[in-house]
Amino acid sequence: MEQIVILDFGSQYTQVIARRIRECNVYSTILRFDTPAAEIAALKPKGLILSGGPSSVYASDAPLPDKAIFKLGIPVLGICYGVQILAQFLGGKVEKGEKREYGKGTLTVADSECALFQGLPKELQVWNSHGDKLTRLPKDFVVVGTTENSNYAAIEHSKKRYFGIQFHPEVVHSPRGKEILANFVHGVCGCGREWTMRNYVEQATEEIRRQVGSDRVILGLSGGVDSSVAAALIHRAIGDQLTCIFVNNGLLRAREAEVVQEVFGRNFKIRLQYEDATKLFLQKLKGVTDPERKRKVIGKAFVDVFQAATKRAGKAKFLAQGTLYPDVIESVPIAGNPAAMIKSHHNVGGLPKNMKFTLLEPLRQLFKDEVRQLGVELGLPKEIVQRQPFPGPGLAVRCLGAITGSKLEILRKSDAIVVEEMKAADLYYKTWQTFAVLLPVRSVGVQGDERTYDFTLAIRAVESQDGMTADWVKVPYDLLEKISTRITNEVRGINRVVLDITSKPPGTIEWE
Repeated sequence: MEQIVILDFGSQYTQVIARRIRECNVYSTILRFDTPAAEIAALKPKGLILSGGPSSVYASDAPLPDKAIFKLGIPVLGICYGVQILAQFLGGKVEKGEKREYGKGTLTVADSECALFQGLPKELQVWNSHGDKLTRLPKDFVVVGTTENSNYAAIEHSKKRYFGIQFHPEVVHSPRGKEILANFVHGVCGCGREWTMRNYVEQATEEIRRQVGSDRVILGLSGGVDSSVAAALIHRAIGDQLTCIFVNNGLLRAREAEVVQEVFGRNFKIRLQYEDATKLFLQKLKGVTDPERKRKVIGKAFVDVFQAATKRAGKAKFLAQGTLYPDVIESVPIAGNPAAMIKSHHNVGGLPKNMKFTLLEPLRQLFKDEVRQLGVELGLPKEIVQRQPFPGPGLAVRCLGAITGSKLEILRKSDAIVVEEMKAADLYYKTWQTFAVLLPVRSVGVQGDERTYDFTLAIRAVESQDGMTADWVKVPYDLLEKISTRITNEVRGINRVVLDITSKPPGTIEWE
């Protein structure tokens, strides 16, 4: 399989580079900046990309690659810090800039014949994020692009097929950036367009069969996108050798348990073991109000229930998880590295060491958007594939204060109305997350000529690319009015509805 290797020097955008390459239907792999050249060569990549990063190449503790990467004989593209690596290693010079260059800029293409800029206009909007700059080019490099603040914004060594750009083509703020990357992987590296979900299905199916053989597999099915797609893929490969365990912890959304059983048990004919642990979880959560304590109680209870369920499921060698590529990429340990702050949440976490399973992770090469594409290819319904992210602890983190069955029912009914009306307005699948939050606040109201003293419900709707930052969605007033009216009329226990207009930062997406 053709691939492009990306060396990660600590940029918060490294994963974005990988995703953009895959959007060109070319497989990409992220490796640590100091991966030995011999290991890279063993992968037989068609090209190499050096990512950005927060460091300065002239600093004593700067992350530097194996210098032998420049003897691999493959095309190289350096982005931001990556172009400074090119210069530093090949005889150029990098210094602290008199002016830092952050935000939007205009790239003027100095050589329209340059392979990177084929089919692109003379001037391009680009996104900059750097304080250092090139002050002397390495031997045999020429300038192919400039910006307002840099005479060496894009450079090229045509014979060796080395390219360097000071801006970030991978971010949305560089509107034609994906075309620059496509020119590199297709035009310079000669890659085809072989990385498709249809091809991946066949490849992954064969790999699962080879790895599992005649053994059995257990998968903790949550109903979320990752575990659902993993279940469908594994079942396609090995059929009844897979047993899915679905734990109803009583903290699910409306009809979630019914939908999972309908889709996977009756439609896909997957061997599904349903565990109703609602009473146990509510009992364990009784009187617990601290958010972190809630998570720990839920996590431990889940492990206990799941462990007991695996024994009832019968002997199995493999435990399948919906682990994704961002979960397995090793963060570069660089001070100030934003990427090191990203947290991952697995479908099944913290399992005891005495559970002797071999992990099966068929999605570990994929990003979230690719998992959704795979789900479509496998025939999963839209309500599963395109469903919004849902926290591991479920409604417990959206029901503030102490958890009770009655409060959860109020929240569940209210949340269902929010989702239903957002779908009817064709907005649900266009937002990152839309949900209701039950507040531990009672207020006076008047309903049916009677005085009430009931709960307040908050509506949360945000748009985001990856959940790291988020903006609140400007939901139309008439839609908000309809949602509020329905909730106060149809859900007993709510007499006031408010809208959360906080972005992330300073707030978080979830309330707890």
